[in-house]
Amino acid sequence: MASLSGSILKQPSFANYWVSRILSSTSFQMLSVAIGWQMYALTHDAFSLGLVGLAQFIPMVLLTLVVGQVADRFNRRKIVYICQIIEVLTAAFLLYGSIGGWLTKVQILVVAAILGSCRSFEDPASSALLPQLVPKKILQPAIAWSTSAGQTAQIVGPSLGGVLYAVGPVFVYATVTVALSISAILTFFIRLKDNAVQRSSAPVTLRSMLMGLVFVYRHKVILGTISLDLFAVLLGGATALLPIFAQDILHTGPLGLGLMRTAPAVGALIMSMVLAYYPLKKAFGPILFGALGIFGLATMLFAISTNLIISLVALLIIGASDVVSVVIRSSLVQLQTPDEMRGRVNAVNSLFIGTSNQLGEFESGTLAGLIGTVPAVFIGGIGTIVVAGLWMVLFPSLRRIRSLSES
Repeated sequence: MASLSGSILKQPSFANYWVSRILSSTSFQMLSVAIGWQMYALTHDAFSLGLVGLAQFIPMVLLTLVVGQVADRFNRRKIVYICQIIEVLTAAFLLYGSIGGWLTKVQILVVAAILGSCRSFEDPASSALLPQLVPKKILQPAIAWSTSAGQTAQIVGPSLGGVLYAVGPVFVYATVTVALSISAILTFFIRLKDNAVQRSSAPVTLRSMLMGLVFVYRHKVILGTISLDLFAVLLGGATALLPIFAQDILHTGPLGLGLMRTAPAVGALIMSMVLAYYPLKKAFGPILFGALGIFGLATMLFAISTNLIISLVALLIIGASDVVSVVIRSSLVQLQTPDEMRGRVNAVNSLFIGTSNQLGEFESGTLAGLIGTVPAVFIGGIGTIVVAGLWMVLFPSLRRIRSLSES
């Protein structure tokens, strides 16, 4: 399987998909950094900075039912391509506005909302597109490769965006415009292995829009793994508190904080590459719960550590163990969902992921304000382990699952 997994990138369509995903995700990370910096430079207002994140998050929530329906009714490759073209135009607008010096707070918020909307359509369509690019027997390593693209973007994007912004915002937006243009071209040349997929022409109804939620609810394995990830990340997320750990607990500077922010993504990237070459073959349920247990223990270790090296190791383990859950969850969703439903189910999955990340940061910050930073993160790690144990009882089918194609 290792040699077969390694040959995935030799398939032109998947290679185009993978490189396009790296460029698109990295560009989005760079834009998020640059837009935030530019907003703060214009307003010197923390509330306005928070509005940028809110403008990107709200479309994902409001459009969840719509984007899933679109991904199941229209050509998914074309949806991704159109979104990337709009993102190119948006980046070009930011470039032109920065050159002219006329960008305003309102314009930046509108741009952030457009980018958030594009990502809301692009991500479910892109995820649902993947099973049409590779044979089912190598879907799991393909998902691992795709996950590695996202982790690469998380490592490279913010750093590159920050470095280029230090030279000038024009350089960020120019780079992103070129990168997204290449990404769109690569997407255009993707060819699907199955051209016989029939799209529904039935009228759009509230029932059809809700079918993704209904499908997830009825299929306990998918409901269990998606909700497990939601609550585990919600309780165990410590990334929002990293500046406090860096300054007040580990007594390190900006470089240490940068290393801490990068460490989970590095651990995730390493594990995703391991899973790409050596995919999981059995005992998926026990492995999933074991990975979450390790995630919780690593979070607890990070909470009590007063040494930067130990903290970085804990963060590496957090990222690596989280990816095991991501790959298993994504594989289950893709393999157990009929193609005509994949868009709507992936939209629900994307909503759960986004919600867990956003609310996780809010939960961590609120709890830290009430009981202190170290106790908040330590309790979060315990909470992740408790949730894993509870889900083993609530979803016995998930605990017993051995094959990714089991129901």
